[in-house]
Amino acid sequence: MLNDAVGRQILKDRPYITSEYLNLEKLKSYPDNSFGKTYYNWLVREHCSPDERVDVRFIDDEELAFVFQRYRQCHDFYHALLGLPVWREGEIALKLFEYLNIGIPFGGLGALFAPWNVKKPSERERLFNVYYPWAFKNAYHCKTNLINVYWEKVMDKDVDELRKELNIEIPPDMRTLRKQHKTTLG
Repeated sequence: MLNDAVGRQILKDRPYITSEYLNLEKLKSYPDNSFGKTYYNWLVREHCSPDERVDVRFIDDEELAFVFQRYRQCHDFYHALLGLPVWREGEIALKLFEYLNIGIPFGGLGALFAPWNVKKPSERERLFNVYYPWAFKNAYHCKTNLINVYWEKVMDKDVDELRKELNIEIPPDMRTLRKQHKTTLG
């Protein structure tokens, strides 16, 4: 974050993301294709809240603790931006993306070992054949490290324009692929 102008500003401001800070009612009123409304709709669909993130503990360095807290708090912004649900498949795909884009080691460990916990072969196949290639391509081609995006300041931006600015393509819709798989099974 120190190597990026926006990252340095975030480190200076130290925003703490909560539903009150973000003003969810305001986000609800944003235009349908804004990032803020996309994020709000994602929270509703996935039954999540920005207030659910536990504070970082056991890190004595204040700045490093903030970086890890910011990582935790921004995780759901990434879900919303990328259209990934909180299902196991979505979390694993996002962990790989985060590892490749941000460099957080436990994201890489999760992406390495978690698929072996996925019981359904169709889900594992989708991860390896659809979402892992997508994560590699998009994490590396992304124009910035996503932890350096000041998400709170782009809520009113058109989400498609934001993706274009970041050079990110959304992955195939997980819900659609699951339905297609169930349909082929009869």
